Amino acid sequence: MGNSDSKLNFRKAVIQLTTKTQPVEATDDAFWDQFWADTATTVQDVFALVPAAEIRAVREESPSNLATLCYKAVEKLVQAAESGCSSEKEKQIVLNCSRMLTRILPYIFEDQDWRGFFWSTVPGAGRAGTDEMDDDEGARPLAESLLLAIADLLFCPDFTVHSHRRGPDAAEDMQTIDSCEYIWEAGVGFAQSPPLNYIHDLNRTELLRLLLTCFSEAMYLPPTSDNNILNPWVTFFCSTENRHALPLFTSLVNVVCAYDPVGYGIPYNHLLFSDYREQLVEQAVQILIVSLEHEGGGAAQRPPSPSCMEDQDCVGPDNLFVNYLSRIHREEDYDFVLKGLARLLVNPLMQTYLPNSTKKIQFHQELLVLFWKLCDFNKKFLFFVLKSSDVLDILVPILFYLNDARADQSRVGLMHIGVFILLLLSGERNFGVRLNKPYSVHVPMDIPVFTGTHADLLIVVFHKIITSGHQRLQPLFDCLLTIVVNVSPYLKSISMVAANKLLHLLEAFSTHWFLFSASQNHHLVFFLLEAFNNIIQYQFDGNCNLVYAIIRKRNVFHQLANLQSDPVSIQKALQRKKKSPDAITGISRTSSQETVSMEGSRPAVPAEPGTLKTSLVAIPAIDKLTEKSQVSEDGTMVTVSKMDSLCASHPGPQTEQSSAAGASDTESVSGRDNEVIRLGVRVAEGLGPFLLPQVLSWKCKLPLQTIMRLLQVLVPQVEKICIDKGLTDESEILKFLQHGTLVGLLPVPHPILIRKYQANAGTAMWFRTYMWGVVYLRNVDPPIWYDTDVRLFEIQKM
Repeated sequence: MGNSDSKLNFRKAVIQLTTKTQPVEATDDAFWDQFWADTATTVQDVFALVPAAEIRAVREESPSNLATLCYKAVEKLVQAAESGCSSEKEKQIVLNCSRMLTRILPYIFEDQDWRGFFWSTVPGAGRAGTDEMDDDEGARPLAESLLLAIADLLFCPDFTVHSHRRGPDAAEDMQTIDSCEYIWEAGVGFAQSPPLNYIHDLNRTELLRLLLTCFSEAMYLPPTSDNNILNPWVTFFCSTENRHALPLFTSLVNVVCAYDPVGYGIPYNHLLFSDYREQLVEQAVQILIVSLEHEGGGAAQRPPSPSCMEDQDCVGPDNLFVNYLSRIHREEDYDFVLKGLARLLVNPLMQTYLPNSTKKIQFHQELLVLFWKLCDFNKKFLFFVLKSSDVLDILVPILFYLNDARADQSRVGLMHIGVFILLLLSGERNFGVRLNKPYSVHVPMDIPVFTGTHADLLIVVFHKIITSGHQRLQPLFDCLLTIVVNVSPYLKSISMVAANKLLHLLEAFSTHWFLFSASQNHHLVFFLLEAFNNIIQYQFDGNCNLVYAIIRKRNVFHQLANLQSDPVSIQKALQRKKKSPDAITGISRTSSQETVSMEGSRPAVPAEPGTLKTSLVAIPAIDKLTEKSQVSEDGTMVTVSKMDSLCASHPGPQTEQSSAAGASDTESVSGRDNEVIRLGVRVAEGLGPFLLPQVLSWKCKLPLQTIMRLLQVLVPQVEKICIDKGLTDESEILKFLQHGTLVGLLPVPHPILIRKYQANAGTAMWFRTYMWGVVYLRNVDPPIWYDTDVRLFEIQKM
């Protein structure tokens, strides 16, 4: 049958289904087989030939026919999984049923009354190990039958994996097959790399797309910070009920981390040949990130497995994917995973002399989420990453993405995940130490040219984000400066460019109108002062550039020390703010001496009009995101309790945060802009006392002692040298500062305080919405969820 005839017959069957008002019997195979037996339709055909309006019409007007269609499609997959799918016809039926279910499932999920349908039992669908097939007690919910069939089919010889049979008659039995011998790719825990077979890759991709669609029920539930509500599809698939859980987890990880998009390095190769492996890798990484979402700590709300029925206190089964991920421990496995992720993350940055000659992947956001989950669930992997300078192979692409996306509001989620990863890494001493490695790669970035270390690169990019990013990035300022504070005690030598950028930020954040215009803005000044104190106290010797920059900008510190905080001064400052509405960025752009950007770089640009984006929940305030640890003399970290930090002699934002963080766990500091206006109005109306106690409470805690002492000692010496030797040359002054010392002249060094990322319900919810938003937007061919009633986030047009 020709392809056009095939499509025509398929369309006729769909029309029949939508126009039948009477239920069609499940036994009417002649009718149901039209949807999968004789057709050779692609997944794109199915989406075109089964319109959304018709699926909804059947759902409302002939619900029993929609139920039977789902049941029959699942039944076909179960039969194929049991038989081993040996004939070409059977393989085609599996693909057609997968496509049909991928098309229909989102419309089942969007309707609350239908959501439980797949978790109801179907008579005759038995559970393994039960003798009586018709016994309802032993019947499996449709969802379980579907998930187990998909798992079996992903290890089906000659369909999705290479056959190991010795001769033409020695068929492999699907029930006894050891799928650990059929892992898709060499890597973690598996040494053999099977030959590439693009048909197998295509078939795996179709089944993984259906699996992802099954998992996507999460998109149709509104956001909640209750982490105990588990996704029943993920919970079951990643439980011991799935005998393929380990080989499938390993296959997914290995396929992703072994992928090399550049292939054999032949220019334009990707334009001549379709890369079926890339489609598989995309689906694999998406399955991994959404199935690794639940630690399984809470009780599964539904459906409890039958063994739970008697036990009222039964909790959801542990997620085996999370379990396996947390137990990867061999150094060679860590090396394989880290090198694979670094190779893929750096791929979009690669510059070639021939434009468009190398393939560029698009799934870097999913890779960042996977890297995050690896570090979060497997602390030994995190320590391995930080053990060598390999961490810089992850850092540079992240900084590239942050810099590139800073002006594009549709990529605000990418900005957050990048910053979260750096916040997590910065909680470990080794990250700060690694940043001292000279930066020589020179990936073309829209930033000033500088000579220095990876720390300089980080500071320059952060400065660029703060001064020339869009307004919605303001909630991230606290995180960016927390990262700078966390690494500051370990930075041996900051370049002049980076030193000037830090001083420029202090200058911008300490202007009166910015300090008074929101109740938390002073935290940014505290963070910067804390970073300067750490460098002066612990790394003075190599940091003459920063010391020189501090001396040059000494008036900023004097102004802070003599900050006018009476009602009249506050009122004047806020009236100035009204005249200049462009908050921090307005001042920054005018007073920052921008130098020439790197050769070959493109400026960061806003999103194209019409670009789709998904909404995100607010991130928690920085004190909810982090936990304070003090570094003791032997280098170990001791958690500082909330009360201790409030009473600590070491001043700074940690003494302030608790009261200012806001009421709810998911409230973010993004309310600053509105607060600016509210406070401005109140003060202008003569309500100065409203702000006065707050300003007085933090003003007296500004950690200026160390810097003031440094200025007191060094400024007269520098002035004397300039007068005595008639110096106007910076390099001579730097030479003097380089050999100077402040030993015994500074206050006693304060203990180093690190703010380590800590998991909480607010960030867990943020990750869920971000991750599913990425999956929604990246699956456009076919557009699996487009135009369905998604509730986890809103879809917005730029």
